[in-house]
Amino acid sequence: MPTRVVVFSGKRKSGKDFVTELLLKRIGEDKCSILRLSEPLKRAYAEQHSLDLQKLLGASEYKEKYRGDMIRWGEEQRDEDSAYFCRLTSTGPGSEKDIWLISDARRMSDLSFFQTEYNKQLLSVRVEADECIRKARGWEFTAGIDDAESECGLDEYKKWDHIICNNGSAEEIESDIEYLMKMCTSL
Repeated sequence: MPTRVVVFSGKRKSGKDFVTELLLKRIGEDKCSILRLSEPLKRAYAEQHSLDLQKLLGASEYKEKYRGDMIRWGEEQRDEDSAYFCRLTSTGPGSEKDIWLISDARRMSDLSFFQTEYNKQLLSVRVEADECIRKARGWEFTAGIDDAESECGLDEYKKWDHIICNNGSAEEIESDIEYLMKMCTSL
């Protein structure tokens, strides 16, 4: 059982991975791991469709080529069991660590799973970035992806424990990182 579960949400290119990587480096891989809800989905999708998992896990044109179909496929799995990928993530590699950084919650069912299973350990964080910043990081609006639940499912959620405005450098979010470090190590 982890001592702290930090669930991150945010739009594509908002910097969720950037923030979780900063935290992981500060806390240390001996105590902390980044768990991605998308990893078991991408693993199963890659196996079923004979694709390169490592390319699907990275930020690449390869992943973008399959994103739409992968989202549809993932939704079919969630229709059968909304917590399927959350359970796989919470029992998979890295789940033996004390601190979990869930880097990519996208739906209310994702957040609800962790609220139910790890309520006392949970900290929810929204990572936001202005649209012009996201575009500068390579984001382009894609119909059927950026207006789907996989990108918009938590847009209206207002009870975040912490919100990070990630429009700049690591130095500009230093106080956010310090706060999260304190919260992760205070239990």
